[in-house]
Amino acid sequence: MPDKKQDFIDQKLQDLNNDGVDRRGFLKCMAWAGTGLVWTMSGGIPISRAFAKSASKGSGKDAAKGADFSFVQISDSHIGFNKPANPDVTATLQTAINKINVLPQKPDFIIHTGDLTQLSKPSEFDTLDQVLKRASAKQIYFVPGEHDMLSDNGEQYLQRYGKGTKGAGWSTFDHKGVHFVGLVNVANLKAGGMGSLGHEQLEWLEDDLKGRSASTPIVLYAHIPLWTVYADWGWGTDDSEQALSYVKRFGSVTVLNGHIHQIMQKVEGKVSFHTAMSTAFPQPAPGTAPSAGPMKVPAEQLQQVLGITDVNYVVSGSSLAIVDSALGSASSAAPSNGDGVGGV
Repeated sequence: MPDKKQDFIDQKLQDLNNDGVDRRGFLKCMAWAGTGLVWTMSGGIPISRAFAKSASKGSGKDAAKGADFSFVQISDSHIGFNKPANPDVTATLQTAINKINVLPQKPDFIIHTGDLTQLSKPSEFDTLDQVLKRASAKQIYFVPGEHDMLSDNGEQYLQRYGKGTKGAGWSTFDHKGVHFVGLVNVANLKAGGMGSLGHEQLEWLEDDLKGRSASTPIVLYAHIPLWTVYADWGWGTDDSEQALSYVKRFGSVTVLNGHIHQIMQKVEGKVSFHTAMSTAFPQPAPGTAPSAGPMKVPAEQLQQVLGITDVNYVVSGSSLAIVDSALGSASSAAPSNGDGVGGV
């Protein structure tokens, strides 16, 4: 393994033995009902509001009402992680699946934006598969995170989830008029952990998008953000500008990522960027700690920093309604103001 990748992973695996989070208290928090943020995308401009989890009323149902289809994004399940920041990541992933299964509108599919496992061990992938089998949505699309490529450069990941993909696992599919592109930016991490797509994948992406109507809604998804959130921590992709140049002509582009374990979003022209919470553990906001990694969080705050993303697509308006839903509840959730962090 290259030294830069090992250094990056060592940083992510820092030991937080004195974080004050006990297993029983953590799981108790995870059992609480949830609140989160509804993101309504209209003309590329996001509007957020708090919502309640109730399946019978509230804006969670309103966001799904009238949608032509919906899907859920989950990310960073880190199966195999066992530090005090979350000693039972399998249980919190199961909580996320339970939450998906009671959504007002059954999602057509699930997208997992990487770091399925902690150390890419076969037993970790086995555990992940057992939990995901319980999801109401049976179709699941994946892209790898850097943790899924540790032990064998992603061979185990590709054997399980890479059928029909290209290269290190990139792929496309179409669903009810929307074109989805899964990108891999963790196969060749740059200095400091910055993501990279690479020449071969960029050529493939350019070719894939050629000839498609500019009115086709595009959803790109990858593990590391395709915009530079915080370069000092490697929270960005060094050649994303070239990739994004290929989608400038499209009228509706949504970019979904994980990796940073918190909600952040921004809009550039007609491109909306959105990062998801983790189902495993939170990380600090950019620049608020010496380094990235599992964050020290009091047990009573955990319900606010883990979650899922529910996306509803409305064909008539070419819009995406994005609902970020924490696994546990809080009395209220503060709306994000466009470039900020929600739920942290």
